[in-house]
Amino acid sequence: MSDTQDSRTPGRAASVHGWLQPVPVAARFVLQGGPGALAAAAAALGLADPDAAGRTAGDDAVTILWLGPDERLLLSWREHAPALGARLAAALAAHAHSLVDITQRQVALRLTAPFAADLLNCGCPLDLDPASFPVGGGTRTLFNKTDIVLWRRGTEDFHIEVWRSFSDYLQRWLAESAQDFTRPAG
Repeated sequence: MSDTQDSRTPGRAASVHGWLQPVPVAARFVLQGGPGALAAAAAALGLADPDAAGRTAGDDAVTILWLGPDERLLLSWREHAPALGARLAAALAAHAHSLVDITQRQVALRLTAPFAADLLNCGCPLDLDPASFPVGGGTRTLFNKTDIVLWRRGTEDFHIEVWRSFSDYLQRWLAESAQDFTRPAG
């Protein structure tokens, strides 16, 4: 079931504000392993592993986010978890690794607005200046009290992965904080 089909996906803030929208993700996996396993998985996806910590690699079908020296988040926009999991398992068979399907654990939100970085900095300790967190940057961080994965897709375009059980909290927090940026001057 995709994020947009799941009736448990909180969507009050996402449905009210055009700047915050749910993102359907077909599959999500966390992969942990050594360089050989990471390279084998990237090759199975038709990609190169991200070239540095906190970076991403991908295309319009799948994205790899570097979360740690031996940990990657794999997001598929098209291929569903069972098919992608089978393909990855075959590619990783000769390597010590851990591959965990977290498709249903998380939801994805897209935050696009001129004030996106400032809004995120209301609850996130990262320096989101494009010089410090450029387009293509991705990392695990905190937003207020919530663990998130934050990926900068564009200057004013952020992809946020959050555990499903914290999604409503995050959306409400963002909506409340956004009032400072969306309130008409005067």
